[in-house]
Amino acid sequence: MLQRRDLLKAGASGLAGLGHFSLLQEALAQGLASPNLPSWAPELAPLRGFSGQELFDARDLRIEGQLPAGLKGVYYRNGPGVMARGQERYKHWFDGDGLVQAWTFGEGAVHHKARFVQTQKLRQETAAGRFMVPGFGTAFADAASRSPVRRADDLNTANTSVMLQQGRLYALWEGGSAHELDPVSLATQGPRDWSTDTAGMPFSAHPKVEADGTVWNFGSQAGQMAIYQISAQGRLLNSRVLKMPVDSAMVHDFAVSQRFLVFLLAPLRLDMEALRDGLSMVEAMRWQAREASTVWVIDKADLNRHWVMEMPAAMVFHFGNAWDDGRQIHLDYVEAQAFPIINSALTDIMRGTRPKPKVSSPRFLRIDLGASAMGSGSGMQAARILWMARDESVEFPVVDPRVVAQRYRHVYYPCAIDTGERWGFNGLMHLDIETGRRERFSFGNDVVLEEHVLVPKPGSSKEGEGWLLGLGYDLRSKRSFASVFDAQALSAGPLARVFLPYWVTYGFHGKFYPSQG
Repeated sequence: MLQRRDLLKAGASGLAGLGHFSLLQEALAQGLASPNLPSWAPELAPLRGFSGQELFDARDLRIEGQLPAGLKGVYYRNGPGVMARGQERYKHWFDGDGLVQAWTFGEGAVHHKARFVQTQKLRQETAAGRFMVPGFGTAFADAASRSPVRRADDLNTANTSVMLQQGRLYALWEGGSAHELDPVSLATQGPRDWSTDTAGMPFSAHPKVEADGTVWNFGSQAGQMAIYQISAQGRLLNSRVLKMPVDSAMVHDFAVSQRFLVFLLAPLRLDMEALRDGLSMVEAMRWQAREASTVWVIDKADLNRHWVMEMPAAMVFHFGNAWDDGRQIHLDYVEAQAFPIINSALTDIMRGTRPKPKVSSPRFLRIDLGASAMGSGSGMQAARILWMARDESVEFPVVDPRVVAQRYRHVYYPCAIDTGERWGFNGLMHLDIETGRRERFSFGNDVVLEEHVLVPKPGSSKEGEGWLLGLGYDLRSKRSFASVFDAQALSAGPLARVFLPYWVTYGFHGKFYPSQG
């Protein structure tokens, strides 16, 4: 039985109008709504943010190179856009309110549109002209003079990723409800509940969509984990709330194979006393370096059946993919720096200051469940865990969407190549995980590159036959752009770049959806 009330109660105990395009142009001219800013590192300029009232709409964008004729559809992308109000500025990149972009490709032309997700939080703070609730990484000393936080959605920024299903577009944030948007206008239609029982429960920003359209997702809160299985038609097929084997304070992503769900639970604990004393969630998190990470495997066919193992402590934000043969699970992820270190870097960039270079690198894990995978047992298992590490500086791994939860060979990442002290990625990397061969391309240090997704070529069936599509920022022109690569000839450079007449804030995650018909 789904213990929705228990999950919401536990989560609550741990929580102590649009303008016109001319407003955007005015904001650009004035330096973009950011108070008391020092001299910024040039690659960090987009993190200054916007006011939350802008409408972005640009048609017939300038194209450099040649777009593939078969690239037709919409690339939706989400990320933090409001970083300051009045004389206050968020301390952490994760805090900004969600700005959803739509890049529409077709007939050799590209159009761009972006809107802020009109969450309850954004509407309230726009009306007040100040921040009214704390952020994930920002607390306010005068919290009593602001709005009380009674539930997770009071803090919902809807700023992390997107999902389109049956003509419905969702802006996702891992701590609360998905927000439905009109897929054409990007107008906000409100929070989405998958069922009466799941209303208000956390729904993470990394749902896994299998080839048949089945969606798996989770939401973690206060030591409990909600699991969702949703049909391609948007109907909730199955859900459970499970007690996590350890109380990890932040679970951002997971892996899904043919038969299993896999979570790597970092030794990151929430200091409730520090939270009650007025620290932010981030400031109250404690990295337990001497403890292990917990590997938690759940049977998709029976969500009450699971395995618990240990591995060396690792901070993991993002997985690429996973597959299994019934007894062994193979998966990849990117290991980040331990949380205090990475949090310091994320705080630095919000001040426009370059953090010390940090490396997050590819990892490959094989979990051997042994004979127990075929039996009826559950609980702690004697399982072997093997892993392999690489040393490239990467993040945001993606695979061909046709092989999600299936055996796969190719992973793609933005990467840093000879960037020196400069912040951010400047290139892309393709890794063949069967041969270990890598292929890379670098734009040099005048470009910051973001996540790129793989778009299958129409009519193709082979994994990796497609284009890599994502966003970047050009430091010289101070403009954002979309770039398109042939995924099978990455080192040849982009087939095309499409430039905006303005720039937008750096985002987190996006998805491409091809035109129908």
